[in-house]
Amino acid sequence: MAAVAGEPEVIRDKAAMRAWARRRRAEGKTVALVPTMGFLHDGHLSLVSAAAAASATGPVAVVVSIYVNPSQFAPTEDLATYPSDLAGDLRKLAATGAVAAVFCPPDLYVRAGAGGSGGAVSCLEEASCGDGHETWIRVERLEKGLCGSRRPVFFRGVATVVAKLFNIVEPDIAVFGKKDYQQWRVICRMALSIHRSLVNAKTAALNGNNHSEQIKDQIVQTLTEAGGQVDYVEIVEQENLVALERIDRPAAICVAAWFGKVRLIDNMEIQTHHPDGGASI
Repeated sequence: MAAVAGEPEVIRDKAAMRAWARRRRAEGKTVALVPTMGFLHDGHLSLVSAAAAASATGPVAVVVSIYVNPSQFAPTEDLATYPSDLAGDLRKLAATGAVAAVFCPPDLYVRAGAGGSGGAVSCLEEASCGDGHETWIRVERLEKGLCGSRRPVFFRGVATVVAKLFNIVEPDIAVFGKKDYQQWRVICRMALSIHRSLVNAKTAALNGNNHSEQIKDQIVQTLTEAGGQVDYVEIVEQENLVALERIDRPAAICVAAWFGKVRLIDNMEIQTHHPDGGASI
């Protein structure tokens, strides 16, 4: 849907959303995502303001997603009665003047067959919805206790849908509220594990550990503990991408890992120091 001047563009297709975000990034903008389930209030709008101000280096393209995620509701919870006011939400977002696009997908899950998968099931897996979706993102230690003990599918559903949104929008920045502290911590653990592993690896290298295999093993351990399945970890020379046994010149650490069916990638450059004390740039 084309946007009227001053109003955010409404996007429903996943491929169109990804293409939109990549165009904004090609224009030199930072893409900031604010995930919501709609029925927006002042708390949501404060997250939009935070997203718009999130980059100090250039313009920001703010995307607000509105999607009522069925996988975080148990069959005993009435998904159909969850409040919705898309027209009102769009008016509120337009009034901020800060939102470039609103992503409203009709569905983010595969639906097939019927019947649950055994154990705790969500609305997505009950007989009326089918059980086609079988891959989940879990942050098992943090999802225990508090709300997790009373809503056993909730955090699994949250982590899975956030991973899906990250894979579609490919944001540079994502802004979440902390009202549900346990949910915030689950998302931080799932979403930041790759970046954290890279920061730790860079710190180790700059502190004198220049053995590539040791640093790669450290990254694999961090991602595995976070529930990821590593596709690759490579440490290469920046100029020609040749693999390095030792980080003794400007290098890049490149990582790809699967969280369920979502493949996340990231990289980080390391500027080393020459033996004579001069810094590589």
